[in-house]
Amino acid sequence: MIKVLLSGCNGAMGDVLQEIINNEGQMQVVAGFDRMKNEKANFPVYINPKDCTEKVDVIIDFSHYSAFESILDYALTNKIPLVMATTGLTEENEASLIAASKTIPVFRTANMSVGVNVLLGIVAEAAKQLEGFDIEIIEKHHNKKVDSPSGTALMLANEINGALDNSLEFTYGREGKSTKRQSNELGIHAIRGGTIAGDHTVIYAGEDEVIEIKHSASSKKVFAKGAVRAAKYIADKKIGLYNMRKVLEG
Repeated sequence: MIKVLLSGCNGAMGDVLQEIINNEGQMQVVAGFDRMKNEKANFPVYINPKDCTEKVDVIIDFSHYSAFESILDYALTNKIPLVMATTGLTEENEASLIAASKTIPVFRTANMSVGVNVLLGIVAEAAKQLEGFDIEIIEKHHNKKVDSPSGTALMLANEINGALDNSLEFTYGREGKSTKRQSNELGIHAIRGGTIAGDHTVIYAGEDEVIEIKHSASSKKVFAKGAVRAAKYIADKKIGLYNMRKVLEG
């Protein structure tokens, strides 16, 4: 039985993760970390992860980015594998994860969906084949999402740019009367509204033809399932930095 510390356990993703883990059979949430109180949890919930005394095999973090340092410090101090699924991390935070991976197993991806991670290879290959096409990314999320553009949009953009020898410049939205599109732009646009779980569309616009590659998440379950799969994967791994591609490769 894999024993899980669930960081962000009282949030919307925490609720979904608890449901999936409870039905998993091979995993159990033995403790939680959250800055909000919840009397309904059937496991101890700590405001400070340092207070956790339960034996933990892996940490799944779906909390707010402001809690990043405390949860990473707990993982490093106790040498526990960490699945970092929180969005809105800074470049400094990302660098800290890379450094931490030299001490503990760290799983990091901007999107836990298996489908999105398969999509990465598709959009990169399309970019290489569609020479001269203008490329734009549109991402849509619910009205409570705090970071923009989404980490997934940036992940897609970086994958495309890498396939094109990093020749593109990112443009975040457009406004004004002198904003004619430049040939080396990669446009990234964010939409926020309602309860959209997550939509990402990559548009390749050429002369007289348009190709759109889209991924839509209809619920938060796709992200929770990916996080659970990642946690099972790294729970017994040696130190290192892991992502969904490694999981998919087995």
